[in-house]
Amino acid sequence: QLQLVESGGGLVQPGGSLRLSCAASGRTFSSYFMGWYRQAPGKQRELVAAITSGGGTNYADSVKGRFTISRDNAKNTVYLQMNSLKPEDTAVYYCNGRYSFLYNSWGQGTQVTVSS
Repeated sequence: QLQLVESGGGLVQPGGSLRLSCAASGRTFSSYFMGWYRQAPGKQRELVAAITSGGGTNYADSVKGRFTISRDNAKNTVYLQMNSLKPEDTAVYYCNGRYSFLYNSWGQGTQVTVSS
């Protein structure tokens, strides 16, 4: 089981950028399927971006071309680079790590607010 801590959220203007980080503990981090989820007020939590242990990525249609997920296994960290931010990106962003049905870890979340 991983312990995950998100950071990097904050207030940004539309069109701006933020880089979220998720620091993980655990020697098997490199084996985990990592993802960023977000939940806006009144909405379901949704998968924003995911990255496999091998570096393959997948994105929600709403963020394709704007967000980039990456991982640094040496640092046990996964990142979400968010560019061209829109007000509809406003949400609490959560880091998730999964490895088989036995391991499913969540961070506490970090608030991202996109507003003028």
